[in-house]
Amino acid sequence: MHRARYAKSGDVNIAYVTVGEGPIDLVWVPTWISQCEYLFEEPGLANAFERLAEFARVIVFDRRGAGLSDPMVGAPTLEEQADDVLAVMDAVGAERAAVFATIEGGPMACLFAATHPDRCERLVLYSSFARSGWAPDYDFTWRRDEREARTAQLVEHWGEGWMASGIAPSRQADPDFMDWAARLERLAASPATAERILELIGELDVRHVLPSIRVPTLVMHKREDEFLDIRHSQYLAEHIPGARFVELEGSDNLFTVAGFDTFIGECEEFLTGRRSEREPDRMLATVLFTDICSSTERAAQLGDRDWRELLQRHDVLVRRELARHRGEEVKHTGDGFLATFDGPARGIRCASAISQGMRGLGIGVRAGLHTGEVEMRSGDVGGLAVHIGARVMALAGEHEVLASSTVKDLVVGSGIDFEDRGAHELRGVPGEWRLFAVA
Repeated sequence: MHRARYAKSGDVNIAYVTVGEGPIDLVWVPTWISQCEYLFEEPGLANAFERLAEFARVIVFDRRGAGLSDPMVGAPTLEEQADDVLAVMDAVGAERAAVFATIEGGPMACLFAATHPDRCERLVLYSSFARSGWAPDYDFTWRRDEREARTAQLVEHWGEGWMASGIAPSRQADPDFMDWAARLERLAASPATAERILELIGELDVRHVLPSIRVPTLVMHKREDEFLDIRHSQYLAEHIPGARFVELEGSDNLFTVAGFDTFIGECEEFLTGRRSEREPDRMLATVLFTDICSSTERAAQLGDRDWRELLQRHDVLVRRELARHRGEEVKHTGDGFLATFDGPARGIRCASAISQGMRGLGIGVRAGLHTGEVEMRSGDVGGLAVHIGARVMALAGEHEVLASSTVKDLVVGSGIDFEDRGAHELRGVPGEWRLFAVA
């Protein structure tokens, strides 16, 4: 249990939690949707803080008006929020610290780094921005009417986990994650407070501050981030003197989903000058790959709008079946999915259910399964078994679930029938492999 303590910032009490013991101090500037004790209830975030704590003392706090910190009257200025960082640092005895910020925490962190270079040793910005509203010279963000409509929708559904659906769409089928996210919203702020905060975020603009940042800065963003346009981070990197920009793989904004090891490695190397090599965790798993057949032709036939709607229905169906069959989504590949199962029979039944469901949508899919040892990489998997699963899927026909002989042998007695598809060479994989279609 990580118990919050309080720092005094003027008349305001700021709640904070520390993890680890050094050798460097890292102040984590969260989004306003935070409750510093409850954050650790989500396994992915708990793992992230523990990984960072291997080389830093991590200081996590709730922004004024959010979580366990005092509620706010009106909208706090960026200067007041920067004072809160100083108050927390003073409370834990941190003379100098690296500062990490994400999304709307970035503008305040930029002001802090520019104003207090004597206290800010380094700056890390992940998926953040310099300005949130549209301008003629900053035209890759929402216009005012679009932002107001999105704000109204979010406030109407506050406490249901809608924000999590935006930053981690691949986790929508995980009921535990969505329940955690919905409760986090309720613990972080009331709907009225959330509305005031969102209105404040819409007014943020620190572009004029960026040239004054003189501390070493690392900017990171996922290449296909669906929540926040990567051009926000590119702008930050271009206008902060000497900043280093790193593109990460993945489309989920949440850093704990896909590409997490790379994210941690970049942070560690930037903050300490070295990157630890971790021995990956290994386990036996059944790997499932799915893919939509002839997707390019179908997209051209339907048009962009109808194709997007059909893809959304496809994704919902796949994630529903993964949840039903205890599958773990690893990544969304655009036209398909990579998932793992702790039992081959569940993987086969899930793939068959997906195939059957897609027939009802008028979508042709193919699926491939293989069971073997995989390397667990904090949101991703690797190893020969993954490559074999991908090659098996590539040989499947439309509406076909194809499995390796390993999978077939492991489900003897399950009542699942197969049709022999003969021996095949799998590109990049040694030897011949006998494949079987699920009847």
